[in-house]
Amino acid sequence: MEPRKEEEIEFHNFLRDLKEGTPEYKRYTSNKKFYSVTRRSVAYLEDWLKNHCQNGAKVLEYGCGTGGFSFFLASLGAQVVGIDISDVGISQAREEAKKRGLANKTEFYVMDAESTTFPDNTFDVICVSGVLHHLDRAKAFKEMARILKPTGAAIAAEPLAHNPLIQLYRKMTPHLRTEFEAKNILHAKKDLDLARRYFNKVDARFFHLATLSAVPFKKTSIFNHLLAFMEKVDSLLLKIPIIQRQAWQIVIVFSKPKK
Repeated sequence: MEPRKEEEIEFHNFLRDLKEGTPEYKRYTSNKKFYSVTRRSVAYLEDWLKNHCQNGAKVLEYGCGTGGFSFFLASLGAQVVGIDISDVGISQAREEAKKRGLANKTEFYVMDAESTTFPDNTFDVICVSGVLHHLDRAKAFKEMARILKPTGAAIAAEPLAHNPLIQLYRKMTPHLRTEFEAKNILHAKKDLDLARRYFNKVDARFFHLATLSAVPFKKTSIFNHLLAFMEKVDSLLLKIPIIQRQAWQIVIVFSKPKK
């Protein structure tokens, strides 16, 4: 196994073994506060999944961690498989599935996302949330295209590397991610062009720029009003191509895989 993958396993097993409320947990999850402003991208992702994952669709959560979107997908009526390189994450996902009464609707496996053991044309949908920047994307895109059915599609929500302030924060918090992950954040044009080698159709939407200014107020009474206003600002700003690259996140839909 490549050293970068061993490092990913070690780091993410460590994170998932942390006890909530401890100083160590707070230190290694301090970036969670930023996810208080992601409701627009999450809503977009969930709406897309609702439209594509019902009526027994076979869905893969690609890098599911401790369960991620798998339980939401199962609630839609999908046949759900989750994979992750972290054995601790998979163990916790299986336990959570039992607690939720979803063990018979979900399957979780320890697996390398760049080289899965699934046959060609297995899945109708692949769901990816914050995982591609942990992977060699050429290998990941090739594998996703292989295991998707010809009529299938994948959706991925990922951070971007263009905004200098966000990059400065990443440099100031090296303990929050592996060295490979820190260097492998997506670049919009480069990675969209790469994806088009493996998919005939690649569509992207950009999220979260002005909304980041609401994060310091997340524990105050004005947070919801401020966030709603900044979401309206983003809806205007992120229509401008030159500004889109400064967004924190991108959501990409990949379809028509090249076989």
